[in-house]
Amino acid sequence: MRKAVLIFATTLLAACAGQDTERQQAVDEAVQAVQDFIAVRGLEEVAKMPSANSDSWDSIENHFVIYEGRRDTFLLEFSRRCYELDDDARIVADERREAGTVRARFDTLRGCRIHKIYALTADEAEELRNLGEAPGERN
Repeated sequence: MRKAVLIFATTLLAACAGQDTERQQAVDEAVQAVQDFIAVRGLEEVAKMPSANSDSWDSIENHFVIYEGRRDTFLLEFSRRCYELDDDARIVADERREAGTVRARFDTLRGCRIHKIYALTADEAEELRNLGEAPGERN
């Protein structure tokens, strides 16, 4: 009986580990796809961006955020994976120097250091949101 329980537990742990590996591989592929998008499109890196309380955002695998302000859209890249984005709470940039301005390498979003900021057009933002989806997948 003991051997059967041990074999069952080992099998269950192996199955869970396999799922974690598959999920991590999917995350790595998504992050690589965004990095490739940045390189191929030659996105312009900017030092700072305006921010306001009415801004919205879309997370990309907790490594990137598409940040939409009143007039402009930006892609924020974090220094590390930002697990703080998982709770789906309202996102407010943590401004350190100037009110209404977020700077790369100095400011944070929900405590996650913003490594780089890229300017985006509306078309680029939409393409990033659909990155990795098959055509017609959202129908």
